[in-house]
Amino acid sequence: MSEPALELRGLRHTFHPGGPNEMRALQGVDLALEPGTFVVVVGTNGSGKSTLLNAVAGTFVPDHGSVRVGGVDVTRAPEHVRARAIGRVFQDPLTGTAPHLTIAENLALAGQRAGGVRGLRRAVTRGARRALAERVAALGMGLEDRLDSPLASLSGGQRQALTLLMATLVRPELLLLDEHTAALDPSSAAQVLRLTQEAIDRDRLTTLMVTHSMQEAVRLGDRGIMMHQGRVVEDFSGARKRRLRVTDLLDCFEQLRNADQLDDSAAAMLRGEYV
Repeated sequence: MSEPALELRGLRHTFHPGGPNEMRALQGVDLALEPGTFVVVVGTNGSGKSTLLNAVAGTFVPDHGSVRVGGVDVTRAPEHVRARAIGRVFQDPLTGTAPHLTIAENLALAGQRAGGVRGLRRAVTRGARRALAERVAALGMGLEDRLDSPLASLSGGQRQALTLLMATLVRPELLLLDEHTAALDPSSAAQVLRLTQEAIDRDRLTTLMVTHSMQEAVRLGDRGIMMHQGRVVEDFSGARKRRLRVTDLLDCFEQLRNADQLDDSAAAMLRGEYV
């Protein structure tokens, strides 16, 4: 049996421990993704979704637990080291890019970061530009004739499509998508989601995608997980994922809300607030 593309064991992390703003962001997360799996993560604000992606990407070192990518323990590896194996697209279309550089230069840096062509000047030679233009043309946005345009001059949807291309230019072992269509208008979001699905299908990318959209959570991916208070509380896969509907997710959220209210009431009783 092959190694999981991603394996998380007992991840725990607390922000501001011991202080008035203490937040237990991850509370014992176990998760394994087989190669080629597309997992969509949903949860309320503060449930730990983005913290989970940051832990995988290496933005911080978790208090406890381990992170393995492709069978390699990267728990303490810095973010720039993990970037060779992990592609990531953020909510902000300019995050993870160099807005003042051109489209060609940004794509060249993406190839260099992932261990492809070395050296920015060499990467934008005439032959390399032709190859980059072909990849950009596949986006269907007419940007192949604008390789010398600064990335900051493009629309949000164009920037996000190029950021997705940068993240997958050299096939990553793992693709992280952090609400990458949330800042876009509906038309641009639909286009970027289409390009995302095409990239995942074409290269069989192992993908972990965070979203606030229940429609996306139902429609996309072959597995879905729901987080709450730093834990994975639901795991939808196989036939259960294929049958999943928005109403099912709403029911899950309602059950969690009711459970939280019961917990609050029990705590109040212990404090003597109710007779």
